[in-house]
Amino acid sequence: MELLYKGKTKDVYQLEDGNLQLKFKDDVTGEDGVFDPGANTVGLTIEGAGKAGLRMTEHFFGKLADAGVPTHFVEADVDGATMTVRKAEVFGKGLEVICRFRAVGSFLRRYGAYAADGQPLDAFVEVTIKDDGRNDPPISKDALVQLGILEAGEYDTLEQLTKEIASIVKDDLDRRGLALYDIKLEFGRDSRTGEILLIDEISGGNMRVYKDGEYIAPLDLEQLLFAE
Repeated sequence: MELLYKGKTKDVYQLEDGNLQLKFKDDVTGEDGVFDPGANTVGLTIEGAGKAGLRMTEHFFGKLADAGVPTHFVEADVDGATMTVRKAEVFGKGLEVICRFRAVGSFLRRYGAYAADGQPLDAFVEVTIKDDGRNDPPISKDALVQLGILEAGEYDTLEQLTKEIASIVKDDLDRRGLALYDIKLEFGRDSRTGEILLIDEISGGNMRVYKDGEYIAPLDLEQLLFAE
């Protein structure tokens, strides 16, 4: 296989059939040894984090498939920590779309003069551009359109899909007594059809989940999710 890209938490390989293989690693984002899904640097390595993230991703992508949500998922090999996906082209140099149900993380750091820690939010959606050097700044719909990164209709599709996906994940966690505070998603255009797809992963590494007001670390979240 040809290595296409070495990422913070996954490496990407080209497969002969045109699909891609994602290799999940045990690195997670954060700073100074503290996990933070909103960070743009690897903060620590947690043994087993890669397989745990993949297991959660397989679980949630299955639920999205049942709901008819388009994703790049093809199949997963949890033991091998790899996932086969359809190839998709990212928007611009990459976007992250966040859905927030509580005011925490970077949202609170930016708007703390107006928001209280943990304040409820109504599925607030915001987009950031993937740019480590500029700390992944938020970007508005108008800027995305005027800079040619998205068409206006594509932004509306991303917002709708983000709320739908976040609601499916939130409902699944709610049934287990867990509260989703925020979730970070990525999207792309299917390289063959042009359809907008959810890409990347859905795991403890890109969401904040709490139980009885206490934050749950990614590996602990995976154990709680599959405790039944």
